[in-house]
Amino acid sequence: MIKFSDIKIGDYLRAEYEGKMWEGEVVRLNGDEKQVCVQTEVQEFWFSTDHLYPIELTEEQVLKLGFQKQDNEDGSAKYMKGSFRIVTPVNGDFSHMEMWYREDRRHNPDVHYVHQLQNQYLDMTKIHLTSDPM
Repeated sequence: MIKFSDIKIGDYLRAEYEGKMWEGEVVRLNGDEKQVCVQTEVQEFWFSTDHLYPIELTEEQVLKLGFQKQDNEDGSAKYMKGSFRIVTPVNGDFSHMEMWYREDRRHNPDVHYVHQLQNQYLDMTKIHLTSDPM
């Protein structure tokens, strides 16, 4: 489950309906009822937060978001999208990371899921992170 206050329009989440999980993008929020409209591959559906789940931050997900990967000789990896950078000390392990955009550097931010990365990216760049190419 994800807290309603952590969800922003454009975030990618997993939504559960009648036992089936769907990945989708948040397209609308209803603050009064604390409901989230998610565009799935089928159509838009409204969900309460107890039916929404985060997508784990993995290399596959980062690459789906349009980042380019650079393997470093020391076993670390750098992921780049425009001027935004993520460095993981261990290739493919996102439990520890450093991210920066211009002069804004963040060491080990609390980012474990795709929507958290999207929200950090938005906070740092003022642009929402999507899978669209730059």
